[in-house]
Amino acid sequence: MIKKIKRYVSALTLLSACSLPGLAQQNSGEGNLKYVDTRIGNVGALLEPTRPTVQLPNQMMRMFPIRKDYLDDQISSFPLLIVSHRMGEAFSIKPTTGAVTAKAFNERMTYDHDLEIIRPWYYKTYLIDQDITVEYVPGIKTGIYKFEFPAKGEKNLLLGTYNGDASAWNINGNEITGMETYHGDIKIYTYGIFSQTGTPGILNNGIPAAGTSVNGKNIKAFISFNNAAGSTVELKYAVSFVSAEQAKANFETEFKGDRGFDQLKQSGEQAWSKVINQIDVKGGTEAQKRSFYSALYRCYERPVNISEGNKYYSGYDKKIHESKRAFYVDDWTWDTYLAHHPLRTILDPAQEEDILNSYVNMYQQSGWVPTFPVLFGDHACMNGFHSTVSFLDAYNKGLRNYDTKVAYEGMRKNATQATMMPWMNGPKGPFLEDFYYANGYIPALHPGEKETIPGVHGFEKRQAVAVTLGASYDDWALAQYAKNIGKTADYNLFIKRADNYKKLWSDKDMLFMPKDDKGKFINIDPKFDGGMGGRDYYDENNGWTYQWQVQHDVPGLVSLMGGKEKFEARLDQLFREGLGRSKYELQAKFPDFTGIVGQFSMGNEPSFHIPYLYNFTDAPWKTQKRIRFLLDVWYKDNIFGIPGDEDGGGMTAFVVFSSMGFYPVTPGKPVYTIGSPMFENVTVDLPNGKKFRLIANNASVENKYIQSAKLNGKALNTPWFTHADLVSGGTLELEMGPKPNKQWGVQ
Repeated sequence: MIKKIKRYVSALTLLSACSLPGLAQQNSGEGNLKYVDTRIGNVGALLEPTRPTVQLPNQMMRMFPIRKDYLDDQISSFPLLIVSHRMGEAFSIKPTTGAVTAKAFNERMTYDHDLEIIRPWYYKTYLIDQDITVEYVPGIKTGIYKFEFPAKGEKNLLLGTYNGDASAWNINGNEITGMETYHGDIKIYTYGIFSQTGTPGILNNGIPAAGTSVNGKNIKAFISFNNAAGSTVELKYAVSFVSAEQAKANFETEFKGDRGFDQLKQSGEQAWSKVINQIDVKGGTEAQKRSFYSALYRCYERPVNISEGNKYYSGYDKKIHESKRAFYVDDWTWDTYLAHHPLRTILDPAQEEDILNSYVNMYQQSGWVPTFPVLFGDHACMNGFHSTVSFLDAYNKGLRNYDTKVAYEGMRKNATQATMMPWMNGPKGPFLEDFYYANGYIPALHPGEKETIPGVHGFEKRQAVAVTLGASYDDWALAQYAKNIGKTADYNLFIKRADNYKKLWSDKDMLFMPKDDKGKFINIDPKFDGGMGGRDYYDENNGWTYQWQVQHDVPGLVSLMGGKEKFEARLDQLFREGLGRSKYELQAKFPDFTGIVGQFSMGNEPSFHIPYLYNFTDAPWKTQKRIRFLLDVWYKDNIFGIPGDEDGGGMTAFVVFSSMGFYPVTPGKPVYTIGSPMFENVTVDLPNGKKFRLIANNASVENKYIQSAKLNGKALNTPWFTHADLVSGGTLELEMGPKPNKQWGVQ
């Protein structure tokens, strides 16, 4: 029987290893790079898939083939630049062997999935109908495309744009320049050199014509090459948000000494090796390692450094700024403050300081600390001022290489003068914010009641409960920051506002429920009411998810629920409570509510901390059970291996933390709570030259329960340790077993 079980486990391991085709071909690279698979999650649960992004870690030159998702066997085009994580591209290029026609620009190219290679630093695909091989490598502000055409026949490269505003292409011999207008007024420039000199042309009213330059809207150009010069054509290019001259300077800087395709490929692999191998794990299954290291790769997709030549373009005041310090954009804070920012405080605190310094610059340039900082400015998205939490988290971990007083000034302005309405930017309105300041909650409308307040988003609504709970956490963080810098009066003001979450607690429903402007609870079905995504009252999730949105005061939430036993029972109920309707009915209205276990939604960010809340009860073993189950069920090493919108590191940072065995339940407090490590040994190389080690003796698929623990050789009887313990090079040693030790960690 034992032999049969071993053979069965081996078969399962082999099956998992084959979960994505061409895995051995895909996963070249040294050390742990072989476990990174960019295709994990490339088919979305319901909404957005992950994209197989090719770039250097946190650098702005990003590329992925333009297609619907991994199930799509056709590619529309190849971009010279992905401008934003999910918000646009610039400069399209596509090869063709047929005649240049208007139709050719719009035709999609069929590829073979099994012949496509996507590594974080290298891309290769084969276009079946055209018999063309395409390769790509990224630099920092540069890239190289290599096109291998058939030996005979036409060789054309079609050049277009992705944004309909004024743009330009100019081809002079083998030199090319371009300008594309993004988001209405941002000019993006490119400069490149082809390895061959071709014959340029433009599309004039849909008809190919001779020409070296074209400008206007929706422009199209092309360049054709003869067969005499060989079948391979390379395009080396650079981009700039500063100027055409800077694009050329970026080109000359990175391609100095005739640096070419192989050199960029090698340096790209080295850059990824450095960050991926910063965490080394031993033990676990091959599938678990692939899920883990692929998640770690995702954490370096954004934000991106857009500084070039000690300059950067800022969409916050539409000016070029001089600075020797990196300027970062493309950070969706509602998604990333929970785990992504805290992970960076461990792995690269200096970079986190640069990111927060960028936030300070954005405040100085625009008048507001951003919530979703992207290239064109602060993208009005989601709700809350969670950048405040990230500032506090960094400050309390000793990261202060930015103007802490100016940062506070901006955070305070957000908390007292900015609109609190979802998907809105700018000054507060005349009613809802002032009502919140006076009464401690955002008033909600009754079902069917028409909105009368100007400025409330027509689709996103008031999100009255979600905004109130998020603001309570943000105000707590602002209070703690004020205390740190000696602002006692402000501390007293905002620490009172941190308790505002209690204003919406309903003892009857044991949930946070909406109230009207007269202070009366509104009778709704918290599982389903509130319109699309529950946005009248909650946001993307229902009342059962928002029941737990008090990360800053979990003891206070425990008290509201009647003590630890009832709190634990309520957690149990969360994972077992029925939907009350069919899954398809729920998800038609709540498409973000994915990765469902009972009423728990693994596929959306507000749920990340919830399984760890058992560590506040007398049953920490249930955290260990839940975390292992959730990682195993929802984070597989295949194209469906992300249970919701990954959001460029927002979700996968949860996977990285949880797989290592600990998690920051309350960003802003420099402590971590312990879950159940996937691996027997985790070693983190810290930037200060020390190493943090987490040893989980006998850890396995079965042995997920902590029997005992030691921190730096001393018995640890609590499921908590501090950031100081970690960065000082501590060792956390756990003894693991197949059955829970129900006494460990209850003190």
